[in-house]
Amino acid sequence: MSDIPATQHAIQIVGVDEFVLNPAKPVDEVGPHQMLLKVEACGICFSDTKLLHAFDSHPRKAEVISGIAPEALAEIPGYRPGGRATVPGHEPVGCIIAAGEQVTHFEVGDRVLVQADWKHLRTPKSNGAFGYNFEGALQEYVVIDERCVVSPSGEEFLIHVTDGPSAAAVGLIEPWATVEGSYAWAERNHVADGGRLLVVGDGDLGSLTSQHQPAETVLAAPQEVAGLGGETFDDIVCFCSDAEVIEACAKLLGTRGVLCVVLGGGRIDRKVSLDIGRVHYDFIRFCGTTGDDPADGYAWIPATGELRTGDKVAIIGAAGPMGQMHTMRAVTSGVPGVTVTGTDVSDDRLEHLRGVVGPVAEAREVPLKIVNTSAAPLKPGYTHLSCMVPVPALVSQAVDLAGEGAIVNAFAGIPAGTFGDFDLQGIIERRVFMLGTSGSDVSDMRTVLRKIEDGVIDTTISLDAITGMAGFADAIGSVINRTSGGKIMVFPSLHDLGLIRLAELETKLPHVAEKLKNGRWTKEAEEALLAGE
Repeated sequence: MSDIPATQHAIQIVGVDEFVLNPAKPVDEVGPHQMLLKVEACGICFSDTKLLHAFDSHPRKAEVISGIAPEALAEIPGYRPGGRATVPGHEPVGCIIAAGEQVTHFEVGDRVLVQADWKHLRTPKSNGAFGYNFEGALQEYVVIDERCVVSPSGEEFLIHVTDGPSAAAVGLIEPWATVEGSYAWAERNHVADGGRLLVVGDGDLGSLTSQHQPAETVLAAPQEVAGLGGETFDDIVCFCSDAEVIEACAKLLGTRGVLCVVLGGGRIDRKVSLDIGRVHYDFIRFCGTTGDDPADGYAWIPATGELRTGDKVAIIGAAGPMGQMHTMRAVTSGVPGVTVTGTDVSDDRLEHLRGVVGPVAEAREVPLKIVNTSAAPLKPGYTHLSCMVPVPALVSQAVDLAGEGAIVNAFAGIPAGTFGDFDLQGIIERRVFMLGTSGSDVSDMRTVLRKIEDGVIDTTISLDAITGMAGFADAIGSVINRTSGGKIMVFPSLHDLGLIRLAELETKLPHVAEKLKNGRWTKEAEEALLAGE
């Protein structure tokens, strides 16, 4: 371990919208349960900007309250909750170069991909996460505690990868996995067993609780809902069409809660203000029926958000980094009969999207349209829509474009507490299911790995630019301002390298550019970059 330096270059978020490049951050010592990961590369994610803007108010920057012993937390040097400076970066690949004597699942020499969402470590409103309340990989070396990355059930959050693919290709698996996870998340189409059920108004639950039963059922008149503030429920059945009552009910949903509105022939007379941020981060859901039986409302909730045979797909904001991934996933899904429309408001970005996805769609005989919606707005009738833009009005527009039985994926991370006005009457009449997910799990990452190995996808199609530590400010600014045409990969060992788009490599780093393949990143290009030839 004598070749491990005492200090390193690191990006640290030190306050709201404040970060520093620290050229002399100490390299932490490795404890008995810990490993030292030498970071090869780490992607920048739009979620990093959310941490930057929120800092200590971000739910994943909070104290861990369960899942690990307090004395173990005290032993982890990179545990940085609350207002303590932290290192962002949750899309890395690296090599374990040191390990404590009590580490049992990993060993020195392992090349690993980090699954950043450590769900067994709970905070008051979320979970522990690498790159949030535990320091991430926008530094040259990071200590990871095995008790964080191996859950009590034995699930491992470090995934072994071979030396074959480039670091950039592996580092891009995490964002691709969040896309995969948004389709794979299992939805609940029944009352939560053992949960809390609130029934508002007069009506018959029918068969709703015959097979799945709550532990507690609370009854309330519509005028009493406002007085329940502070309580949360796993399910709320609202026998009412009054928009104000429905809005009050929605605010009582707990994490992963479902609100079922039973109209009984009534009509909601205006759009309803709903917390679209909580759809994404807290997995709350809305359903309902124009009739009298709440079971009919739950019945149309799909098992997952997966594409279905014959779906008419629209990706709103398709030309951005995550939109490209959704579009590519749709055209390579193998689902029979799907058609795909990708939208943006920039002709240049759309042309890039066409160049990346078009040949794949043509080879697979999947109809693909590329549309600039500033000139040609979409018409209603889509049956699967995904919104990449974190603007509530655009998610609401996606709902308005949704046809009968449609799925609307509010993929963009809109902060919890952000409300938008939604046509809930239309959602219920057309049975439009609005979902949102945050992060991914190990199975999603393994799915993407398998797709890479099988040649179904090439994650490097998403790579738009590279940088060393010196270019981080420009890189995060590009992500914030949405001027990047794809993902940006940081190589922490390259201290002085500024931000360079792949399209600029021929003039700025010709020895790297000549190793690209059809303009895309390769392992050979990466080796040339790191060698400094």
